[in-house]
Amino acid sequence: MTSIYDASGKIVPCTVIEAGPCVVTQVKTVEKDGYSAIQLGYDEKKEKNTTKPLKGHFAKAGTTPKKIVREFSRFEEGSKKSFGEVLDVTVFEEGEFVDISGTSKGKGFQGVVKRHGFGGVGDATHGQHNRLRAPGSMGASSYPSRVFKGMRMAGQMGNVKVKVTNLQILKIVKEKNLLVVKGSVPGANGSYLKIERWS
Repeated sequence: MTSIYDASGKIVPCTVIEAGPCVVTQVKTVEKDGYSAIQLGYDEKKEKNTTKPLKGHFAKAGTTPKKIVREFSRFEEGSKKSFGEVLDVTVFEEGEFVDISGTSKGKGFQGVVKRHGFGGVGDATHGQHNRLRAPGSMGASSYPSRVFKGMRMAGQMGNVKVKVTNLQILKIVKEKNLLVVKGSVPGANGSYLKIERWS
């Protein structure tokens, strides 16, 4: 993340995203596929790391293999895309709102204090020995004789799909295909994101 100044001189936190160029690798129609959508490919991939079916798929669109392929089913009427067409940041406008989804940072196996904000067992002065961050009691005794599903416990934290909605585009740098978006987006630096117009 970084920050920029707006017109009134107020500092605004923002994220810079490289959005494109993306190639249309497939156009799906209601007649053939049952629904209408376009498939976009992004970021070059080595041919030796690409399977033969995917090589043929990309060759049909007249492009080199791509690392990331995503499908978009919502687009404006009359904006028909064709095989091999290249899309860049010019499809967006400054001031409009977008939804951005990606995979959040993985934080590994975490305890209940970090994962759920528990307060721990209590004072260290009342006979506690290395139990300060323990989860405490989890359920009843003879009934139900089990732990209910969904109980907040220690476990894997992060590394899940996250969608942040209603983010405003503050600035577009067309020469470098950069979007400056207000606020934060999911994932680590260099991770892949899916950007859609806000619905």
